[in-house]
Amino acid sequence: MAEVEVAPSFGSELKDGFKAANAWVAGGIAWLDDIQAFYRERSAIEKEYSAKLNALAKKYFEKKTKKSTSLSVGDTPTMTPGSLESASLTTWTTHLTTLEARADEHEKFGNDLVTKVAEPLKYVSGRFEELRKRHVEYAEKLEKERDASYADLRKVKGKYDAACQEVESKRKKTESSFDKAKAQSAYQQQIFEMNNFKNTYLIAINVTNKQKEKYYHEYVPELMDSLQDLSEFRTIKLNGLWTLASQLELTMLQQSIGQVERLTQEITRNQPHLDSMMFIRHNMGGFSEPPDKTFEPSPVWHDDDTMAIDESAKVYLRNVLNKSKSQLGDLRREVDKKRREVESMKRVKQNIRDGKEQKDEVTVVSQIFAMQEDLHQVDRKRLTAEVETSTITSVVGDVTLGAKNHNFKSQTFKIPTNCDLCGERIWGLSAKGFDCRDCGYTCHSKCEMKVPAECPGEQSKEERKKLKQERQEAANALLKPTTPVSAEIPDLSRSNTMNSLSSGYAASAQRSLSGPLSPTEEAPAPEIPSASTRPASTLTASTLKKNRMVAPPPAAYISELPGSTPANGSSTSEQQKAKMLYSFEAGADGELTVPEGRDLVVLVPDTGSGWVKVRAGYKEGLVPSAYIELVASPPPALAPQHSGRPASTYSNSGSSIGGASAATASTSGPKKKGPAVAPRRGAKKLKYVEALYEYSAQSDAEHSMKEGERFVLIKEDQGDGWAEVEKGGVTKSVPASYVQAV
Repeated sequence: MAEVEVAPSFGSELKDGFKAANAWVAGGIAWLDDIQAFYRERSAIEKEYSAKLNALAKKYFEKKTKKSTSLSVGDTPTMTPGSLESASLTTWTTHLTTLEARADEHEKFGNDLVTKVAEPLKYVSGRFEELRKRHVEYAEKLEKERDASYADLRKVKGKYDAACQEVESKRKKTESSFDKAKAQSAYQQQIFEMNNFKNTYLIAINVTNKQKEKYYHEYVPELMDSLQDLSEFRTIKLNGLWTLASQLELTMLQQSIGQVERLTQEITRNQPHLDSMMFIRHNMGGFSEPPDKTFEPSPVWHDDDTMAIDESAKVYLRNVLNKSKSQLGDLRREVDKKRREVESMKRVKQNIRDGKEQKDEVTVVSQIFAMQEDLHQVDRKRLTAEVETSTITSVVGDVTLGAKNHNFKSQTFKIPTNCDLCGERIWGLSAKGFDCRDCGYTCHSKCEMKVPAECPGEQSKEERKKLKQERQEAANALLKPTTPVSAEIPDLSRSNTMNSLSSGYAASAQRSLSGPLSPTEEAPAPEIPSASTRPASTLTASTLKKNRMVAPPPAAYISELPGSTPANGSSTSEQQKAKMLYSFEAGADGELTVPEGRDLVVLVPDTGSGWVKVRAGYKEGLVPSAYIELVASPPPALAPQHSGRPASTYSNSGSSIGGASAATASTSGPKKKGPAVAPRRGAKKLKYVEALYEYSAQSDAEHSMKEGERFVLIKEDQGDGWAEVEKGGVTKSVPASYVQAV
């Protein structure tokens, strides 16, 4: 066949035709088993022929021995010849000896076919199949990585859509919210958050496109070329074994050397690339590369593909760029190092092919694969960092210049600590936040990328405290609305207008219904029918429940204004008061962190479990009964009269719940410790339900509910559509379809 100037390449010609190429290579490797079986059968024939030649020579040696004397000297010689034979017999003996030698040659040829041809064929077939499977595994891994990149992009897209949906939701809330300024602030904050998700989405699109480009133009073509190399190496090995078999036959059969030489010439003409070229010619097809990913606007927030570059977005982009740039140099050096290692090992493989080194090529190829996998992982990280860097710098430039980055370290906060960016408490026991080693800046893990690069450098202890106070004031200013809200925050010390079901919007709701109220004005209590107008039997909860209709469906519930007080709800003045003897830190869900000296309201007393459910301010939870002291309520006549509503003690930070009593306890002396071991939870397991909808009580036997409000479940639905629940120590009924277990 004609020589070709440039050997064809699977990677450049077939692109993503790995499956077809793999099946073709697998067929070529399986074909080696047929060739091996051929030489084994040929060996059996040669051995059988050798045995027949030996049997023939033995038979005629025996006949010659019987006739040797007769043929040499006759039947009646005068002198026996002894051991001498005639020339004819000697020639015959030589002929028979030659026949035995030919039989030995066939025996040796048969053994050589098994040991030097069939067994090596079996060995290389297994090794080639092992390498082919290794190619398949790597191809599957590349495909999974490609699909994972697409899946990650879809997840980022989903987060962006969710952020857009949240922006739209907060925009709608600004239209119906009582506190327009606070709702508008939340709406603006959500827009900033959406821009961050959008930028992340755009970056992820570029990363995915680059990964896809590497997959179709580098990773898969390299794998295809390696598969082609394996197939051609199989042909080289097969040619070598065929040549060895021919040489063995040439040694045995000199008479047929011409035929064997022609066979050898035919073998040498079998160039390895000819099979590959024919396969390529018959497998070429149309290839269409998948298009690049583009920005898809959210269906609820129609936007373009322009990156957000406001100050809030620049802070986020600066932090992303700083991380990417800091990693890029090391990643590039590591990629270059690993690429040189791969090239060096490839030269070793070529030396083995050329016969310059005596090593196991399969082992070397396996090492190359391991090195290429390591290189591939590092190169993906490098590519991601480069795309992130180029994407950001092309839009906003190198915003890291002049930045004073915080020296953040992952931290687990064992004491109450607030985020200096958002002002919220940092919760968690396994590195849920960061703090700056230089200036003491603390933040959530989720807030790390939003922190401005404005580190003042290493600070003393006093300077850190001052900075902490300033940062917390700035964070709290972002959380608090711009308009005064002290009148709408529930006064924790008032007990005659609040109960366990009231919310912080009670005062504003009353004002919106009946006009402004003075600080001392009380909301009118709901009227209760007198005993003279109603039979005594109708006043009981069971009778009321028995006489009313089945609970209404959720679609027909009656809405009530936020913060309205349930009918006949008990006020805090009627509930048991208590005081914390020791500070308690919550250790599980449902428990409440309370400082020493905090005033409490007992919601559910200790029933033998060692725990009490209490309310501290606006928070509710469980605390050990050994940590509290019950306080006797003063007689109603001696109760202090509030001439005016005191200043609100509401705070966004959980650390301020303790109020003045906690501050006094912390400064007056060493902190007292509670019992070493808190009582074991589980002695009494309470079931809770949560309101799905708002509901206004229609009688004294029912609880009013607000959406999301929690109750203690006393008795489940018995078939009449009602469930009995407890709130604030009062057990009443609510529609069973309006609540769900939590």
